[in-house]
Amino acid sequence: MHPSLLAVFAHPDDESLLAGGVLAQHHAAGARTAVVTATWAPDSRRAPELANALAVLGAGTPRMLGYNDARNPEAAPGRPRLVGAPLDEAVGRLVAHIRDFRPDIVVTHDAVGQLTGHPDHVRTHRITLLAVEAAGLAHLHPDAGPPWQPSALYAATHPVSGVGPLRALLEGVGKSILAVPDSYVTTTVDVTPFTEVKWRAISSHAGEVARERPLPGILARLPEADRHRIIRTEYFTRLGAGPVPGDPTQLTA
Repeated sequence: MHPSLLAVFAHPDDESLLAGGVLAQHHAAGARTAVVTATWAPDSRRAPELANALAVLGAGTPRMLGYNDARNPEAAPGRPRLVGAPLDEAVGRLVAHIRDFRPDIVVTHDAVGQLTGHPDHVRTHRITLLAVEAAGLAHLHPDAGPPWQPSALYAATHPVSGVGPLRALLEGVGKSILAVPDSYVTTTVDVTPFTEVKWRAISSHAGEVARERPLPGILARLPEADRHRIIRTEYFTRLGAGPVPGDPTQLTA
């Protein structure tokens, strides 16, 4: 049995692009999976696309914190941006989801903000680190439910050696590349059996597929074989002090 998995990402489509394979893998093995999305409101145009993607991945219904995007005010009009929201408030909202879902593993962005360094990615990483620790402490956020301590926290990431053709594709639309040293990666998951499911989830974000610069749109313009080569491997770093336990080819609690 694979451990239960809660993914915490900044935007709709991050979950499919960065961890769609492991979400599908764990669901197929009978594990509980879910996704928390930090930005975009539940009544926004991207919420139905997120719901469709999660249905494809078997990850339940959207759990949306509802903050505004740092770069797109239509994400949640009239609501605070994630990057400017009070830190303790955002942590408390995420703690409530962790305690409600009670995952074995939490997955989020890496510290550099995932290839392009989007400020929402960096902020989500920091919020998640604090929330995972706080979730297990009863005196912190006592109104967020009974304490629950996940067994492991992983950061989805991209090593220098794993960027491959993504570098030219992203630089071709004016985006920067922030890859991490190969030594930073603790876990490399081959999700080849789930690439079709992963691509269907990515494609569910139809608004992004239709645009030129977002990664779903870039991938959609590639030949199928090239696209699958890019999305068939997912990289993670197990966070925390001390030696890294478990299997280097899959997420373990």
